[in-house]
Amino acid sequence: MTEKNSKKSMDRKSVIVAMSGGVDSSVALLRVLDEGYHAVGVTMKLWDHGSDALTSASYCCSAEAVENAKNVCESAGVEHHLLDYQDAFQRNVVDYLVGEYFEGRTPNPCIRCNTRVRWRALLDKADELNAHWIASGHYAIIEQEDDGTSILKKGLDSNKDQSYVLWGLSKDALARTMFPLGRLTKSEVRRLAKDANLITAEIAESQELCFVPNDNYRQFLHDYAPERTTKESHGDFVDRVGNVVGQHEGISAYTIGQRRGLGISGPEALYVTDIDAEKNRVTVTPRPGAYFSGCVVGDLNWHHEPDISPLHVLIRYNHEGVLCSLVWDSECSVNVEFEMPQFAVTPGQSAVFYSGDTLMGGGIIVKGFAAE
Repeated sequence: MTEKNSKKSMDRKSVIVAMSGGVDSSVALLRVLDEGYHAVGVTMKLWDHGSDALTSASYCCSAEAVENAKNVCESAGVEHHLLDYQDAFQRNVVDYLVGEYFEGRTPNPCIRCNTRVRWRALLDKADELNAHWIASGHYAIIEQEDDGTSILKKGLDSNKDQSYVLWGLSKDALARTMFPLGRLTKSEVRRLAKDANLITAEIAESQELCFVPNDNYRQFLHDYAPERTTKESHGDFVDRVGNVVGQHEGISAYTIGQRRGLGISGPEALYVTDIDAEKNRVTVTPRPGAYFSGCVVGDLNWHHEPDISPLHVLIRYNHEGVLCSLVWDSECSVNVEFEMPQFAVTPGQSAVFYSGDTLMGGGIIVKGFAAE
């Protein structure tokens, strides 16, 4: 909170609503207004698609998305603000993603964006306008305990739950956050948008990152960091005992669990099971070798003390989860032991822990433990 706003009470009936130009944020705005709050719509410009053929196809952050967000706000009688956070996004998300890939890790940029860019921008704008609350169209639930502690829970629609990508938010951020869609299903949100004649009611849902259309990371890395990609040296594909079985085209082109695009022929399909950036080699094995008994998780952020058992851990977005136990390695990392081996435990991805529907905390996967 800014010094200015720390000296006076925030307006608890004012809400800054994140407006992406999609149906979810549009209905989130309507829900906030229906609850009697004063709302201000905010759209963040995070990425400039320009005329680039690779990125111009994405709806997110496009001129059309910004215009639709503005139109929804105008139709609701709400102010709309456009914030330019392109520099912060490039530094904290894009450059981070590129660096991780060249180190042989596979990051989740949406989690990074929520933690390092999006929520900070929304809270700064809320402070500027003396608004206590911020709201977004994420499918998640926040409940308040008797002592005022905010509890982050999975959204009611299990097919749309987005609590996984929110584990990095601080307790202070959660205490000022609303998720108006948390107890709705996607079909209900669409119906509400149609009933309100919103311009965004029929907009297709994006399944890609705002700056990497079609999830073509390899092409994006080549376009965004051509010098680094060109200098990246080829290296060896090896089996589990170190025998060379082929040549790879640079470690940034691979991720744990990958089968396609390896260019290795043999009697059975091979999967990437380890990427060693220091030695510039990629380990491949048949599918059984791509299962892991556990992992090391660092950069931890606990919303609640993890003294409740059993816990479920999700090791990627839309992972069904697995029961686990925790063995503390240090204050900064924990060894996670799965009840059953899991496929493709990937360094750089997030491990997020739940007790029932309650998100307990999360962290970044450092390495996996092979099951065999």
